[in-house]
Amino acid sequence: MGELADLYAQCLDPGSNKVDHVLRVHSLHPAGLAAHLAVYQASMQSTKGLRKADREMVAIVVSKANGCHY
Repeated sequence: MGELADLYAQCLDPGSNKVDHVLRVHSLHPAGLAAHLAVYQASMQSTKGLRKADREMVAIVVSKANGCHY
């Protein structure tokens, strides 16, 4: 497997077993995908005191406020 395949394996959606479009956009620049994953993991896993569901809710509210449909 190559670098991109290894990264894709880390970001498969558990419900669909596919890589979301917002992540596939990085396919021509694997280093960009690695950086995207690092930011996501840091923001979603290192917030002590908040449940995963709460972090996801904050992400949804911020995305909505920013006009992002994801």
